[in-house]
Amino acid sequence: MPAPPRSRRDFNLAGFRKRDNRIAAWQLFTTLVPTAVLWAMVPSLAAAPWGVRLLLLPVLALLVLFSARSFSLMHDCGHDALWASPRLNRFTGFLLGGVNAIPQYPWSRGHAFHHKHNGNWELYRGPSALLSVDKFLKLSVGEQRRYAFTRHPLMLFPGGFFYLILRPRLQLLLGVWQWASTMLRHLVMNGWRGFAELPGLTREFRSSHWYTAGEFYDLLLNNVVVLSSWWLMGRWLGYGLFWSCYATVMTFSAAIFICIFFVQHNYPGSYAHGSEGWSYFKGAIDGSSNLLLPPILNWFSADIAFHSIHHLCERIPNYRLRACHQAHAHLLAGCTYLRIQDIPACFKLILWDSQANALVSVHTALQANSQA
Repeated sequence: MPAPPRSRRDFNLAGFRKRDNRIAAWQLFTTLVPTAVLWAMVPSLAAAPWGVRLLLLPVLALLVLFSARSFSLMHDCGHDALWASPRLNRFTGFLLGGVNAIPQYPWSRGHAFHHKHNGNWELYRGPSALLSVDKFLKLSVGEQRRYAFTRHPLMLFPGGFFYLILRPRLQLLLGVWQWASTMLRHLVMNGWRGFAELPGLTREFRSSHWYTAGEFYDLLLNNVVVLSSWWLMGRWLGYGLFWSCYATVMTFSAAIFICIFFVQHNYPGSYAHGSEGWSYFKGAIDGSSNLLLPPILNWFSADIAFHSIHHLCERIPNYRLRACHQAHAHLLAGCTYLRIQDIPACFKLILWDSQANALVSVHTALQANSQA
């Protein structure tokens, strides 16, 4: 077996960072056009006789997969990796954020934090906000059960609905409420004189729901686009048909990409370190699993299954990840590779053992505590 890589310098990544606008345009075309065609089929199928109406099921299944693919391309835009032009990446990211009902710019900034700290579980606890074993053991029995329940795999579905449909709308409403409350308190304390200071206070205002003015504007514009599209689609299809189809598509597509993200970092033997002694390189190689998926699922997920390489260099476009992985297969032989049947076991690992630097199950944590 070849010696494991010791640093990022063992990899020749520069040649794979080249972005190709022709490939990017084709990927966007082959994602958005089929999505539009599939939605165009919905009203005629819904009005067809019962036997023909069953064809709505495969149409919705395909819409789920295309939604997941558009999210993957949005993810690439957030890394400035789809197009050669930063402006095109920004524009396309916003467009796909509208398609996926999620503000792309705030999402990509949060995702960049994940990349910067992958494997450091003291700073980043994954999409499920996992607890350390110590904090979990301090919870009451009822709180421990609720914690385990809310991180059950079936919670991917209500969680996915909340993540795409509700959360961005609540973020805007709650953030605006924070701003209004802050401005109102200022006026109460300072009277009419306080009006002149409101523009400056607004510029300095920081909400717990966005961190920069750029994030706020992206969140605001995304909500305008998404809510407008919901209104237009509802007028076209009828609100009952639209929401029954749309909620299904968004719930399942969100469940898919949250599931993929989870198992690519929560798996047996995953690198789960604290800040002291943490290594970015080990976080990429030992803290990212690679999924062994059928070719069709690799296409719909834009080859994000080749995840170790992605974490070594997030600027590599999705359409070069496979080739880069294959070129360095001898260096990646020691990485973790997961099959679809391995996924359920990953969802048991919902606690971080900061003493052992490992992810563990609730059962393991409780058993170890009872024997201590």
